Amino acid sequence: MPRLFNARHADAADLAQCKALLKGGSRSFHAASRILPASLHQPAGAVYAFCRLADDEIDNAIDNDAAPGSGAHGDAKAALERLRRRLELAYAGSPSAHPVDRAFADVVKRHDVPRALPEALLEGFAWDAEGRRYETLSDVMAYAARVAGAVGAIMAVLMDRRESVTLARACDLGCAMQLSNIARDVGEDARAGRLYLPRDWMRAEGLDPEAFLADPVFSPALARVVLRLLDEAEALYRRADAGIAALPLACRPGIFAARRMYAEIGHTVRLKGGNSVESRAVVSGRRKLALLAQSVALSVVPHRRVTAQALPETQFLVDAVQDALPPHAALGRVGFTLSLFARLDQRDHEIGLRAARG
Repeated sequence: MPRLFNARHADAADLAQCKALLKGGSRSFHAASRILPASLHQPAGAVYAFCRLADDEIDNAIDNDAAPGSGAHGDAKAALERLRRRLELAYAGSPSAHPVDRAFADVVKRHDVPRALPEALLEGFAWDAEGRRYETLSDVMAYAARVAGAVGAIMAVLMDRRESVTLARACDLGCAMQLSNIARDVGEDARAGRLYLPRDWMRAEGLDPEAFLADPVFSPALARVVLRLLDEAEALYRRADAGIAALPLACRPGIFAARRMYAEIGHTVRLKGGNSVESRAVVSGRRKLALLAQSVALSVVPHRRVTAQALPETQFLVDAVQDALPPHAALGRVGFTLSLFARLDQRDHEIGLRAARG
């Protein structure tokens, strides 16, 4: 049975702070979380709040380092050290006095969240701080694995789904969402001195990445790069659907809603011809409500089984969860998964025989 979060063990004010951060931080995630089962509202909110605060702290520190005449040096490095210390304290069971840290520490303890997952998130933030360049799609995916795939894996753990195939699909979903975000924020990121599009794709289209950063201008060549990235995201969303179908029934509508809302970001960018430089794609509140309603209905629709292994860039996240399982539990889950697929294949075979007999 899943180890459900119990609000009696967390301070109400701490939980309220997490809820406020969720509501004010990501409208899409907040909307989707409203149809998650009640037992997941608080743990998901605590995880989101910790990630949100960490992301904001790094972004602010990077901005301080880059501000002309600010006199700031090494703010991002210092911020990373503070975050690593906060994570260490949370896993030691003695979190800092911040309400979000207390709620997060409670969640990781009660759900046995492997520490390697939030550590991967901080590694992605460290890449932002150092201004890492992403030459290939694989480089971009490695970044997405850390800042979003890790969160997908954490959510799977909160739902007590630790099978390797389900974890792989959760990471697919996180990475797809991150690619949607990258496609939406090309102009905004470039004006902040950041570029997450594969640079080799840009050069293949005749674009100079450094020149684009110096003067972010939309062009048909850039549109082809953005739309190509959205194609990659769509492929990952389709892979992720099988993982959503493997979640507890009560969890599927909320996760499917998140999947649909983030995919809609990409669809909106497509409608703008791939132009996310001159304006930012926004999904309207009315459209989000429609997607929420559709998600409840579509979450029970069977999806094609996807048994592919994790992406090479996310395999370490799956391994981290599997390695944290007790040996007998790992063997049991492998056996259960293999037997499940064997039963499904046998069922398909029997259906095929009945159809052939007419």
